[in-house]
Amino acid sequence: MEKDPGIKINEYFSPGPLRSRSVYAIVKGMDLEIKYRGRQATSKDVEFIKGVIAQNPDMSRRALSYKVCEAWNWRQPNGNLRDMVCRGFLLCLDRAGYIKLPDKKCNPHNPFVQRKEPEKILIDQTPVYTTVANIQPLEIQQVRRTPKEKLYNSLIAQYHYLGYCQPVGEHLKYIVFAKQRPIACFSFSSVPRHIGCRDRYIGWSAKVRQKNLSLIVNNTRFLILPWLHIPCLGSHLLGRLVKVVAKDWQKMYNHPLYFLETFVDTERFRGICYQAANWQYLGNTTGRGKNDNTNKPNRSIKAVFGYPLVKDFRHKLCQEKK
Repeated sequence: MEKDPGIKINEYFSPGPLRSRSVYAIVKGMDLEIKYRGRQATSKDVEFIKGVIAQNPDMSRRALSYKVCEAWNWRQPNGNLRDMVCRGFLLCLDRAGYIKLPDKKCNPHNPFVQRKEPEKILIDQTPVYTTVANIQPLEIQQVRRTPKEKLYNSLIAQYHYLGYCQPVGEHLKYIVFAKQRPIACFSFSSVPRHIGCRDRYIGWSAKVRQKNLSLIVNNTRFLILPWLHIPCLGSHLLGRLVKVVAKDWQKMYNHPLYFLETFVDTERFRGICYQAANWQYLGNTTGRGKNDNTNKPNRSIKAVFGYPLVKDFRHKLCQEKK
């Protein structure tokens, strides 16, 4: 088949319902211009999905995503199928005209779209002026999937400058108690796929990074309640947390952690607590976000700090999984 000389190569390969068949004739066995959550779509993928749909015309979208995940062994690090990611991947292919998904059988409630503000929970706000030594012993509780998770959500919504946002993917939530009184909240979540200064510091290749990204996590929330006036409390808590996060992560998700990272908004903070807790400054973000197409900053620059959890973290992070 001859290519229309009046069509530019990028336009010619652009996905769309009017061009899908002609595109396949040319890119058979090649990558398509669809990439979702790190997976590059290929014409082979599309033909396989089409075959599954043709063989199971009454299959629901949920069942289709399970079948595709099982066939590709597309799993999370804890062994569960990447069902939700696969559904997003299939939807991208459908919208681009490469496949035709079965009609929706139902429209279930999606709490990520129709979010409700966390319930406001009132706690003791009496000001505290003291030292770290005087509030011991401290109790650090991992509260995700526990009755106290609502308290964590409420405190973050009320007192963190970013407010509450439900984490996506693997994550843990912590509340620190002093004599049964909450004094601080922390969360750790899955990391962004690419941070230049972090990736250079670790020294891994793009291929290895894609496979081992789940072995590092980001400290996404750090809140000391505003009525506490206790010098060095932040760095003390960070020093305590780095000793428990990996154990809790292994218990929850059945895989290890070797490195922690965090972002500090340089327009608001200097990251003194992290530096005092021996976190290392790795560099700055570009301020462009993951979906930027302009190569110009569109948000505040963040300082990136990292904390190795094991001495041979580079060796472990740069190993290719079997």
